[in-house]
Amino acid sequence: MHVTRAGEAREYHPPLHHGCTALRLQGLEAGPSDFAWVGLSHIAPGGGADMDAGPAGKIYVVLDGEVTVTLGGGETVTLGKLDSCYIPPNEAREVRNEGGVPASMIVVMPAPVVQS
Repeated sequence: MHVTRAGEAREYHPPLHHGCTALRLQGLEAGPSDFAWVGLSHIAPGGGADMDAGPAGKIYVVLDGEVTVTLGGGETVTLGKLDSCYIPPNEAREVRNEGGVPASMIVVMPAPVVQS
């Protein structure tokens, strides 16, 4: 078992993100995981991630506040406490906290494939 205590989670800096603090809870530099990594994002009002797509799918779970997710095709949804969504691989998305209070969100993504 590998435990990451909340107070010991390390900050990381995802590209195109602003007004947010991202902490790695499991996987990658936070410890061993052969299938996924888990992050926790605290997003200030007005903060978020600019429109971008990546080769891996991702899951968002809102813990507190509200997060608005807009897809490249224009579809927009606002997620509240304990709402979640799955973004498929290569789907462009933008994430924003359009509310007046901070939002917190869990991010789950597959572990990178290691070539041998």
